[in-house]
Amino acid sequence: MAVATADQYADMIDRAKAGSFAYPAINVSSSQTINSVLQGLTEAGSDGILQVTTGGADYFAGQTVKARATGAIAMARYVREVAKNYPITVAVHTDHCPKDALDSFLLPVLEASEEEVRAGREPIFQSHMWDGSAVPLDENIQIASELLPRLKNIGGLLEIEIGVVGGEEDGVQHEGSNDALYTTVGDVTKAVEALGLGEKGRYLSALTFGNVHGVYKPGNVKLRPELLGEIQAGIAEKFGTGEKPLDLVFHGGSGSTDEEIALAVRNGVIKMNIDTDTQYAYTRSIADYMFSNYDEVLKVDGEVGNKKKYDPRAWGKVAETAMAARVIEATKQLGSFGQSKG
Repeated sequence: MAVATADQYADMIDRAKAGSFAYPAINVSSSQTINSVLQGLTEAGSDGILQVTTGGADYFAGQTVKARATGAIAMARYVREVAKNYPITVAVHTDHCPKDALDSFLLPVLEASEEEVRAGREPIFQSHMWDGSAVPLDENIQIASELLPRLKNIGGLLEIEIGVVGGEEDGVQHEGSNDALYTTVGDVTKAVEALGLGEKGRYLSALTFGNVHGVYKPGNVKLRPELLGEIQAGIAEKFGTGEKPLDLVFHGGSGSTDEEIALAVRNGVIKMNIDTDTQYAYTRSIADYMFSNYDEVLKVDGEVGNKKKYDPRAWGKVAETAMAARVIEATKQLGSFGQSKG
């Protein structure tokens, strides 16, 4: 089975940390984008993570209804079924969930997983992100403290965000002082004091070091991936652990250089979110296809066009292959290329 069990997911993270590489966590919003990710990971010989946001889950459920929990569960069940045909291991994850979406997104999906586990089956999702970056730190940590034991009980992982990733992600926009874009050792210390370092449940930490969601040109945002190493060292010293005690996540990485990504990974990043770049790769290939086959995908001047060209499967395959190529590129940047155990 290609969807990771709880133990397999923990092993994936342990191997990434020990081997100083990270998994691409690709946002998906349709069966075609799911297929693209599975294709790319397989061709790269890499395990990975497929994730869905509130907006992506809304789209999975149907654009005319508001049923994001249904959409998220449908996404995960589709992945579980089709991934059986691929020789890699993947996890499914719910991405950014702000406070006002807890009741419509994360909590009902978590409850559905709890029901599955009580019935002797695997949870629907292997991990969930609580995005408390828009609320005061104490409230952020309090909600994380309530979620963590529930995830532990089903063998799942919690992802938290300490700090603020700038820009906009699926309608959630963060604006504020530049200082908020850089997490401090003090912020993380408060979180660790409440959440522990694994004994209360395993969690992933999205720390901020100048990251911005969305599109930006290199040089427009000042990334400080060395800050992650400083925080790891500070936490290790304060709590008497080995080096790199935190499992870190890199958000807002579009436009980052290979060197910035590599340094972040060396400092303990084991998961990097990728959305903007794969969206563009997918859509750019469709635009090229339509322009190149203009008189065949349209019935121009009374002609009939070419059904083999405007069949959605024709341009869909092109788009999936283009997005898969961008996934492969990500595995090379992150070092997970060729690291799959199957």
